[in-house]
Amino acid sequence: MVQLSNQTADTPSSNSFVLWQAEDLSDALIKQTADLRFDWRNELPVLVINEAHKLSESSSRLLQGMPVVLIELSDNGNTSPHMDIVVDSEKELHALLESVSLNPIASVICCQVLRHNENLSTDLGLLLESVSYGTLQNGNEFKKWLDGRGRRVRPDETNPTVLVTAESEHVELQLNRPKLKNAFSASMRDSLVEALRGLATEGDNRSILITGKGSTFCIGGDPAEFGTVENSATGHMIRSVANAAPWLDLLSERITVRVHGAVIGAGVELAAFASHVEASKDAWFSLPEVGMGLIPGAGGTVSIRRRIGKQLTARMCLTGERVDAATALKWGLVDALVE
Repeated sequence: MVQLSNQTADTPSSNSFVLWQAEDLSDALIKQTADLRFDWRNELPVLVINEAHKLSESSSRLLQGMPVVLIELSDNGNTSPHMDIVVDSEKELHALLESVSLNPIASVICCQVLRHNENLSTDLGLLLESVSYGTLQNGNEFKKWLDGRGRRVRPDETNPTVLVTAESEHVELQLNRPKLKNAFSASMRDSLVEALRGLATEGDNRSILITGKGSTFCIGGDPAEFGTVENSATGHMIRSVANAAPWLDLLSERITVRVHGAVIGAGVELAAFASHVEASKDAWFSLPEVGMGLIPGAGGTVSIRRRIGKQLTARMCLTGERVDAATALKWGLVDALVE
């Protein structure tokens, strides 16, 4: 039996892992001599493999079902597409492990979702994401985040949360909560869905431009609304019937999204469905949900994965790092930089 660690603390440590050589792991898996179970309450649910691209195909397939974060350590540019995330130095590895140790369950579920939605339709991908998101809403990691940040209350809004400017050849939809940096509220979601549904009428071929009013495109879900849905089952039903993602996907060929400033969480996820995304040079992107004990819940495990692949999406999710506009262009998260 090979243990992932001998960690016995109450919470997983970023040091509780074993670095496997690809040849040794392949041999152990093929001979069925490795027991890779772990106590996820006390051990970090990761499998770190040196040069995982050297794993046999059968070994790589066996690893896909494991409830761990699959990390490849490789500094020569050769990487395995089967791994969840790739790091090129021990410094980067330990920083990643530190992030995973803060919310290990959300980290694992995020990687499981990204692994298994590769060939799914948009509908099935969103279903997998929503059910997984709802599971985490009932978890201790999300509860800890909620308790730590406190509750917030917003006054009733009188202004429309999405402004619609319709002309004969094109339509602009502008997110309109500038004082709150266009935090994506339930009202904004519903208004965006209503506008997109109207544009899906047969015979309407107008181009659609989505922008954000003020200094920021969108900072993601409104913090005041996190934890306010009565239960995760209700939350799943809301995401199933009142979600902008399917409409953005349906209309994607007609949609350009122009982003600027902070583009966070739902802001990135929804924009990524568009066939064309333009970013100002000051734009930056982040997916902070795993740090909250959740995963992206506005369609990002589908839309962002399709644009930049599983490994870069996992990197954004697990680290919560800021991605600048130039890097986003290089990765394919955006299609052009504009003034």
